[in-house]
Amino acid sequence: MADLKLTNVEKAYGEVKVLKNINLDIKQGELIVFVGPSGCGKSTLLRMIAGLERITGGTLEIDKRVVNDVPPAQRGIAMVFQSYALYPHMTVRQNMEFALKIAKKSAAEISAGVEKAAKILQLTPYLDRLPKALSGGQRQRVAIGRAIVRDPKVYLFDEPLSNLDAALRVATRLEIAQLKEKMPDSTMIYVTHDQVEAMTLASRIVVLAGGGISQVGTPMELYERPQNEFVAQFIGSPAMNLMPGEIVETGAETVVKLANGGMARAAIPTQVSDLGMKVNLGVRPEDMLETTGDAVFTGKVEITEALGEVTLLYFARVGDQAQVVAKLPGIHGDLRHREVRLAADPKKIHLFHQGKSLLYR
Repeated sequence: MADLKLTNVEKAYGEVKVLKNINLDIKQGELIVFVGPSGCGKSTLLRMIAGLERITGGTLEIDKRVVNDVPPAQRGIAMVFQSYALYPHMTVRQNMEFALKIAKKSAAEISAGVEKAAKILQLTPYLDRLPKALSGGQRQRVAIGRAIVRDPKVYLFDEPLSNLDAALRVATRLEIAQLKEKMPDSTMIYVTHDQVEAMTLASRIVVLAGGGISQVGTPMELYERPQNEFVAQFIGSPAMNLMPGEIVETGAETVVKLANGGMARAAIPTQVSDLGMKVNLGVRPEDMLETTGDAVFTGKVEITEALGEVTLLYFARVGDQAQVVAKLPGIHGDLRHREVRLAADPKKIHLFHQGKSLLYR
């Protein structure tokens, strides 16, 4: 197991830089998740760590050893891909043994490694089956087992659940979480576009956007203290509401007059010099509450989605402003086409100036 360090890492295709100034320290035992929109470079960065893509700038260290020019097989990594990539004519046991045989390990070492991995992944009853006799989730576990038997320094997962249906994704996600519990010293890097996977699996999340790192933090740090509007809206479902406004009162708390006519008090200290500052007020749908008093937002409900334990309210857009969404506990189908007033706890409100959170100034 090992630490991993990226210093000013870049990737360019000709004159086009797709990744730039990537600086990241990953400690032994962490499960780091790369998330971001399609095309942000998260899989490219993973492939650079694996040695499948050439690093065009900066340095990559694994266990304090610079490995920029080290072949993939000598980096001490094991990778699990989107595709199971199992040999169809080999049994589960033979698939898991294959890399160890290539490495010329002894029969005793191979047998012990396969038995250990099979026990961790609950694959022991399936060791003599062919892949075609397994479910999609079981095949993915075999692919993970093939990585475990190699006892690598770093495990790399490239969207391993994307080919599974919804129910299998949930089950296999839990299995990966349990796997990490059984292997606490293992260093893992996991790429996904699914924020639920990121929030439930990660020790820390790396949010990538525009070819760089937008923010690094624990799941709750990113949820509760996003550094910028991109992270605020990318983490959380539905996305955080952003409403334009202007600071009209400063001090230990800040009062914002919103373009929609509402007034909001945020538990964010500001200075007299901030008076008149144009800001976007951010509040998550789950932090909005129906009120008969002072309202952050008042609007007509256009659509309701009853999800059982909660109801999503989608409000009619005003001009070119983004649609506001609220998530209220319980069933509220009766609110459709009605005007609703919403308030928010000052401690749950975020303020962004020129895309950056005022909390991080």
